[in-house]
Amino acid sequence: MESIPDTSAPCAAEIVVASASVLAACAEGWMLVGWPPVVIVGGSGAIGLLLWLRTYRHGPVSPAVILPPFLLTVAMLEVHMAEEYLAGFAPAMSRLFDIGWTERGFLLVFAFAGPAIYALTALGLFRGVRLAGFVAAFIFVGPGAAEFTHFLFPLLTPAIDPDLSATITRQVADGTLVADMGNHWIGVTGRYYFPGLYTAVMPMVPGIWGVVSTLRAKRRASSG
Repeated sequence: MESIPDTSAPCAAEIVVASASVLAACAEGWMLVGWPPVVIVGGSGAIGLLLWLRTYRHGPVSPAVILPPFLLTVAMLEVHMAEEYLAGFAPAMSRLFDIGWTERGFLLVFAFAGPAIYALTALGLFRGVRLAGFVAAFIFVGPGAAEFTHFLFPLLTPAIDPDLSATITRQVADGTLVADMGNHWIGVTGRYYFPGLYTAVMPMVPGIWGVVSTLRAKRRASSG
């Protein structure tokens, strides 16, 4: 017997779960790191939520449409994270914003939790799970398209010892001891660089592709 395609929009419970996930991530980011994750995660989550509601209003997006850009985005994201780790992204962010983001915290989120979430999301997209579509939309927008922020970081004056070019280890505002905090402010280094900048465009391109392809697919579905 041929199955009937799911053409239903996300239900109220799914919307609540998606919204609560964004709020929980923002709250945890605030407690563990500070305000930057609230802005980044909250903004990306809100846009991702709107994208998800728009593209899933006639049912899940076909895996043939959404899986290729999603898998490519997370694959390129891992390459990008490698540069960030090797160049000291988390300590550099700690110095830039006076927050307690250590290398350990960076690895726990992006090297361990992240790949597990990506794998489960890919399985959910393949099976047509609507909440997986929300996670994909968030990744397309946040870790994908929003990587352009790396090009702004070298222009920002660090909150901690902006005129000192040397790498430092000290306690930040919340009392966390952060080691090897580099200063990448172009005003001191004379070099336009911030950890992750060279590979930032790699997840951006498939992330934007994912946004565009899902919007186009649903536009065709709604007009068909």
